[in-house]
Amino acid sequence: MGKWVMALVSIFSIFVFAGDPPAGTKDGQWHYLGGDSAHTRYSPADEINAENFEELEENWVWDGASFNAQSGRSTPSYIDGILYTVAGPRRYVVAIDPKSGETLWTYREANTARYEYSMRKDYGKGIAYANIDGRGIIYIVSPGFFLTALDAKTGVPLEGFGKPVPVEGFPESGVVDLLADLGHKWDPYKGLESDKGYITSSSPPIVVGDVVVVGNSHEQGYNQSRIENVPGDILGYDARTGKFLWKFNVLPGPGEFGHETWENDAWKWTGDISSWAPLSADQERGIVYIPTNGATVDFYGGFRPGDNLFSTSLIALDVKTGKRLWHYQMVHHDIWNYDTPTAPILLDLTVDGKNIPAVAQTTKQNFVYAFNRVSGEPLWPIEEHKVSVSKIPGEKLSKTQPFPTRPAPYDMQGLSHDDLIDFTPELRQAAITALSEFEIGPLFHPPIHRDNKLGKKAALWCPGDMGGVNIDGPSAADPESGILYITSRKGCTSQIIAPGAERDALLKNPTGKTLADYAVLRRVGVRGPDDLPIFKPPYSRITAIDMNTGEHLWYIPVGETPEIVLDHPQLKDMDIPNTGTGAIAKMTVTKNLLIYASKSSDGTPHLFAVDKKTGEQRGKVEVPEVSNYGMMTYVHEGKQYIMLQTGSTLTTMTLPD
Repeated sequence: MGKWVMALVSIFSIFVFAGDPPAGTKDGQWHYLGGDSAHTRYSPADEINAENFEELEENWVWDGASFNAQSGRSTPSYIDGILYTVAGPRRYVVAIDPKSGETLWTYREANTARYEYSMRKDYGKGIAYANIDGRGIIYIVSPGFFLTALDAKTGVPLEGFGKPVPVEGFPESGVVDLLADLGHKWDPYKGLESDKGYITSSSPPIVVGDVVVVGNSHEQGYNQSRIENVPGDILGYDARTGKFLWKFNVLPGPGEFGHETWENDAWKWTGDISSWAPLSADQERGIVYIPTNGATVDFYGGFRPGDNLFSTSLIALDVKTGKRLWHYQMVHHDIWNYDTPTAPILLDLTVDGKNIPAVAQTTKQNFVYAFNRVSGEPLWPIEEHKVSVSKIPGEKLSKTQPFPTRPAPYDMQGLSHDDLIDFTPELRQAAITALSEFEIGPLFHPPIHRDNKLGKKAALWCPGDMGGVNIDGPSAADPESGILYITSRKGCTSQIIAPGAERDALLKNPTGKTLADYAVLRRVGVRGPDDLPIFKPPYSRITAIDMNTGEHLWYIPVGETPEIVLDHPQLKDMDIPNTGTGAIAKMTVTKNLLIYASKSSDGTPHLFAVDKKTGEQRGKVEVPEVSNYGMMTYVHEGKQYIMLQTGSTLTTMTLPD
């Protein structure tokens, strides 16, 4: 199933808007989580440039402490003179004055047991917006899995939208109970029965034309011990009325494309395959792009043999019908937690002299998968390569996995002694000794179970389930040049795989009924010598790739060498090149610069300005707090602001008046 597949439907027609298409980042706006629906995190704002960058100073700080905000994952949107975001585990919708930081209005959903149980409460990443018949509407999906539409000016739930929810505290209109359209028995207050599964949300919906497209998320797969769950089916709704329009089955049943990839009748009872990462859309063509994660239970899938479509895939859907236009599965039978962690990025490119509407998906495994976003044809060949087989009883992995021929990988894949610290022979030998308890190997190296006959504590696979690329470091792009900017880190994962009953005994409220033969008991790490990173530097980087050619242009370390390296007794007199911090960057791209947040050597938070074409650092300025997730910029009353997501707060930086 590694080859691109296109459904027999017409996808070349132009999508007709009944309302006005959102402006993206035109005129200083920031309409989407990723700026525009292509999710480039690019703005044409140009007041801040290389010459004045180091003059930036704090303007105002919005404090979400009263909302119990912690994670700082929500990227605000700036639309028609107002900032909108979500905050805290209750996922308050908050409207903020963009000049002063004053809170203008808030909305909070009524309490439910299904909200209380959600493992993704404080992980809300933002809002969606549409202008419907001249009226601005804000859409959010809550931890309880309700879709709510609010008047953008007042925060009042939209009249005539959805149906009354029979739970005390909900408004008469403005809300859709999303569980009603998944096809499973549910209770409006309690949600799904735990033996059926669990579903929630962490990313906002996206509005394409007059359709609201809703993704979802499940409990973390490394917390699962039972094989039953509900699929993360994608839902479409009328943006005016909340009327249910369509459902795309991410786990195909009999007669549906991909059904044969689910052996053992696993399609009947297992699930997940959620789209917890943000969605992107081609507004002109009416196509929405869905990145998905793996199927139920990370790190063991012996009960679900087969490639398991549409897990760990990129899916293009016709937004009018919900029909599949094309898809590509980036990991067959995923047992590495290589879920697709960031939104696909849409670019218009010139490849071999041809104008190509493209989509690029960056991944945890340090590959960029690039396609014609209309046809699904890869921009460059993707080859199926043989990979390792599993040593866990009952596990049947795919014999091959898809390897793009271009662009080249942007960070480490697999692990060998050549990848280890080599500042001194002593440190290198200490790293080799630390690894001796673990089985190591190439990309797609599989886990081993605790009671293996190899005498090893566990297996290491690299990149690990934290990436490479991950959700806290979204990729960015310059749509004018076609350059893709990817931030990545070096890291491996090692999990103790044990009988599912042992893991199940540790869980308070496990979902499903039937114990998996194996599940993750706990994570186990490998410490580098003297707490130094075990790898050669750079520990984290930003890589620039020209997507017109697939060629790497440059890479730079993220931030500066940490003091633990600089002050090490064996290293302090050595000329150590910049290693990077080991944390991934929080980035945005402007007309003038690539701007990212990281730390200096002493741990002080900074913003860095980088030349987009060369990677040369053009400026550095201290900021008050560490940025936790993405970054955005907007222009209000002629002044450009840079917005940092700093945990429980939002911090704005501007040039002095």
